[in-house]
Amino acid sequence: MNERITSDEIRLIGADGENAGVVTPARAMEMADEAGLDLVEISPNADPPVCKIMDFGKYKYETQKRESEARKKQKVIEVKEVKFRPNTDTHDYDVKMRSVVKFLNNGDKVKVTLRFRGREMAHLDLGRQLLERVASDIESVGKVENMPKMEGRQMIMIIGPAAK
Repeated sequence: MNERITSDEIRLIGADGENAGVVTPARAMEMADEAGLDLVEISPNADPPVCKIMDFGKYKYETQKRESEARKKQKVIEVKEVKFRPNTDTHDYDVKMRSVVKFLNNGDKVKVTLRFRGREMAHLDLGRQLLERVASDIESVGKVENMPKMEGRQMIMIIGPAAK
């Protein structure tokens, strides 16, 4: 911006948006000083480079405001975890499933972890059946993103919210 523009010629856009044509940077600086504004290089890769007469502080402030507004509106997706055991009883299962549905309705992903201890490792089929039951119960509110897979003594499945 201003004196740091090194090109021999620049294409100038005036303060109110009109095209002032191709001028020297010195002439453009004079015009910017007359208007009491800054000369800002907008497109340095163009031939000749494009510069505009504007209030740089105000421009920077407005772009900062736009970026913060965009950050406010975006939703951060969290991964919530619900842990089961192969012999989880029906009532406990229902309570945990209510929280899974609540997380999915809030737009979060859910990591369903099934932990095996001791001799339970011999009955991996029971765990897979439980995770398939979870998958079938949440079909209306979510979709399975990662099918159940073993990681050490745990079987893990990730469920994402259904597209709206």
